[in-house]
Amino acid sequence: MEYTFRPQGVCSRQIDFELDGDIVKNVRFTGGCSGNLQAISKLIEGENVDKIISTLEGNTCGFKQTSCADQLTIALRQAKESC
Repeated sequence: MEYTFRPQGVCSRQIDFELDGDIVKNVRFTGGCSGNLQAISKLIEGENVDKIISTLEGNTCGFKQTSCADQLTIALRQAKESC
């Protein structure tokens, strides 16, 4: 199933991804640090949603209390709970 999430407090404006059961696919960030976010997307492709959440949750960016990776974990958790 495909999901769209609007992150808060970070540079990216939107995160799109698919969940195939517990597997994350096709993560796309709109806005933000393109190179870093493309790398994150490639690294988590095909990984288990719980593993991604436990790895990236709480990651911060500079002085911010969150990061695009942390916002992704919020999106993944919401998507997982809605299934």
